[in-house]
Amino acid sequence: MHWLWVFIVGLVVGILAKLISPGKDPGGFIITGLLGIAGSFVATYVGERLHLWGPTGGAHFLASIGGAVILLAVYHWLFGRNNEG
Repeated sequence: MHWLWVFIVGLVVGILAKLISPGKDPGGFIITGLLGIAGSFVATYVGERLHLWGPTGGAHFLASIGGAVILLAVYHWLFGRNNEG
């Protein structure tokens, strides 16, 4: 049940990450949602393994947003279109 919650929060995190990230993103809603889910999973897994937080808490949400923003920036860097001549 814990990982299902991480998945659901990841969708919300993806939307928030897209709002926070500057510039136009090459991906749509589905890509952003998947990046949010991935950021949430990575932040939860790493944070719990490093004993930064327990199984629940607000730190998960903030770390998930940070992870999703980082993944979104990497995605934008890899797949963004450069329209400069």
